[in-house]
Amino acid sequence: MEPTTATDCVEELIDAVRRGEHGPLPGELTATSVFWLHHGTRLSGGHVTYLNQYALVRVGGAFGACAFEAGEVGPDVCRDASGSALDALLRPDVPRALRIAALDAYLATVRPHREAGTEADAGSGSGAAWRVEAVPLPVGPPEVRAVARDTAIAGLLDVRPGARVALIGVVNPLVAAIRERGGVPLPCDFNLRATQWGDPVTRDMEEVLDAADAVVATGMTLSNGSFDRIVRRCRERGVPLVVYAQSGSAVARAFLGAGVTAVSAEPFPFSQFSADETVLYRYRAAGRS
Repeated sequence: MEPTTATDCVEELIDAVRRGEHGPLPGELTATSVFWLHHGTRLSGGHVTYLNQYALVRVGGAFGACAFEAGEVGPDVCRDASGSALDALLRPDVPRALRIAALDAYLATVRPHREAGTEADAGSGSGAAWRVEAVPLPVGPPEVRAVARDTAIAGLLDVRPGARVALIGVVNPLVAAIRERGGVPLPCDFNLRATQWGDPVTRDMEEVLDAADAVVATGMTLSNGSFDRIVRRCRERGVPLVVYAQSGSAVARAFLGAGVTAVSAEPFPFSQFSADETVLYRYRAAGRS
């Protein structure tokens, strides 16, 4: 079923899904498995240990995912939510990360990433069209796979030399990839104070949104509630917005052409959870080169 309304914010998207405007009613689907994951990563040569927590929801052949800050969701969610009707996980009183993971699972079920490339200009949740490219990430250690992933993400940016690129959610290999394309990173993150190379990292998202010529935001912005503000500000300024999404990759895709220019969608299992070849999907709103 094609969506019948435009997508302006995440809550409107959830409401539309619950009304059945994007496919089957979510009450007809089951969250067979709910996962709680906590892991740490320090890449070779780096000085930062990344600590990440994810809620994952499996519906049929698709996984939905959302990262969250430590303590926001406990491991008992696996017992309490597994086997629930999906609609029960989309209710307003459910922890936000679990709601986003459930929404992501729904959207990835009704339009799987792995099948998007077989559609000739698939419609997004905003009614716009997209183009999609599957990008294999190579077999290898985390350092090799992280560089390949972040180079693929940076390839979605069309920036002139010296362009200021806001990076909301700092990942060091992505900082390097932006520089390699001639961009000037403007890093913003709640948890980091400096990049691997000593660049200061601001906590003030509005500061970088106002100064940027282009914006790259991670899917974690869906979890912390800043995604809607980022999309709205980029719309207002006419600034291209690329979303790097492990969290909510199908959710971010729904905003293509409605404030989001491109999405790097990396469904589970993420690159850091496998040493084998995996695939990310680069989406561009129709009309973007």
